[in-house]
Amino acid sequence: MSAEMHKKIRVILADDHPVVRDGLAAMVNQQPDMEVVAEAGDGDAAISLYEERQPDVLVLDLRMPKRDGLAVVQRVMEMNPKARLLIMTTYDGDEDIFQCLSHGAKGYILKDAPRQEILAAIRAVSEDRPYTSSTVAAKALQRMAKPSLTERELDVLELVAQGRSNKDIARRLSITEGTAKTHVKSILTKLDAISRTEAVAVAHKRGLIRL
Repeated sequence: MSAEMHKKIRVILADDHPVVRDGLAAMVNQQPDMEVVAEAGDGDAAISLYEERQPDVLVLDLRMPKRDGLAVVQRVMEMNPKARLLIMTTYDGDEDIFQCLSHGAKGYILKDAPRQEILAAIRAVSEDRPYTSSTVAAKALQRMAKPSLTERELDVLELVAQGRSNKDIARRLSITEGTAKTHVKSILTKLDAISRTEAVAVAHKRGLIRL
């Protein structure tokens, strides 16, 4: 057999939970065609290790200290536009999925996926093939059909989530109270919510804001 056929898929695992990393590493290292070459416990370490080791696949959690998964995706793709990144997380909000995939992640899988599916996802991404479970793919498609909130509307939404009044929002963002009211109305429409409380709940579920 050629040396190429013996070449293993080199994987870096980035997750801030050591137990999760240990379990994943054991699973990956048991496979004859793949090996874990490094592990990271936060976003900054994930970027440094990627740069240093240049793995075939970076398996990445979304919520990590120092830099979250999306910020890691953006930075790694800047360094290497051909990077192969697989998001593996407990979060399935459609905004999280949409943002990660649109910024260049090849795959998105949930941590409770069956073992064989996780391994299949790593193999697919290593071959530069996109991989998402049917649930994740459906959510990504749903998100693409929804109107996006503008940067300013996201700023307003964060303040709404803090329980701020239109007057307070206007003062903090240096806009008029009428403009703040218009933004809130637009947010409710785009999120298909009838109240500020419902808008915050919907936004949190979708991954637009973190409470």
